[in-house]
Amino acid sequence: MTEYAPPDPARPHELTREAVLGRFLRAHRERLAPAEVGLAPGRRRRTPGLRREELAQLAGLSATWVTWLEQGRPVALSARALASLAGALRLSRAERAYLFELAGRRDPMQAQDEHAPAAVLASVEAINGPAYLLDRQWSALAWNAAAADLFVGWLDPASEDRNLLRSMFLSPGLQALVEDWPHRAARLVSEFRAHSIRHADDPPMRALVEGLIAQSPVFRADWLSQDVEERQGGRRGFQHPLRGLLHFEQLTLVPAAAPGLTLVMLMPA
Repeated sequence: MTEYAPPDPARPHELTREAVLGRFLRAHRERLAPAEVGLAPGRRRRTPGLRREELAQLAGLSATWVTWLEQGRPVALSARALASLAGALRLSRAERAYLFELAGRRDPMQAQDEHAPAAVLASVEAINGPAYLLDRQWSALAWNAAAADLFVGWLDPASEDRNLLRSMFLSPGLQALVEDWPHRAARLVSEFRAHSIRHADDPPMRALVEGLIAQSPVFRADWLSQDVEERQGGRRGFQHPLRGLLHFEQLTLVPAAAPGLTLVMLMPA
C-alpha cells in the first residue's frame, strides 16, 4: 500500500482540487472562534480557532474524515455532508458556493434560491430595448414594456403562459413571430438541455420537459435528438404583426446577485 504524501504548499500551482479544498476548510476552521459557535475557549489551544474534532462534531461528521479532507486526500463527500460543513463553518453565500464548486457537487440550497433581488428586477425596467428575466425553468419573472410589445404570444397582455419553452412550441402567436421558427425552436431546445442538466431531476424541470414531450411532437423530436448548444447571443429576427420584420442583437447575462436567473436584452441590429 502506497503511503499518502500530502501536497507541497510551497508549490501552489501543483495543488490538486482536493488539496485546495483542504486548505480552504482548514483556513476557515482556524479563523472561527469557539465562542462564535457556543463553545468554551478551553485550555491549551494551539490556535484560536476550532479543533478538527470540534468541527466534526458540529457538522455531524467523523473527525477522521475532516482530517483527511484537510490533508487533501480524495475523499468523496455527499452534498448533504458538504452542506453540514458549510453550516458549521458559518460560510457566507460566496464561500459556500466556492466549497461546492471545489468538491464538484451541487448545492441543495441553490434550487431553493429563486428569488429575484429588487435591483435585478429594476434593471429590466431600466433597459431601453426589449428585456426580460427568466427563472431556472425559463419562465419570465419580469419584463419591460418593450418586451411585452414585441413578444406576441408570450409576454403580451393577452398571453397567459409565461414559460418561454412552452410558448415556443405551444403558442401559435409566438411561432408566427419568430423568424425561421423551426431552426430557432430546435436551437432553443438544445440550449435548454445544456442549461437544465444540473437540475434535470428537480420536479419542476422534469414536469416541464415531460409535459412538452406529451404535448408537442416537434419538441419531442428536438429533445430526443440529444443536441446540446451553449446559449449564445446573436442576430434575432421577428415578424411582428403590426410593425413588420424586426431584427435585434441578443445579449444574455447571468446576474451575479442571482446566479439562478437569466437576463436577456435585445438591442436594435
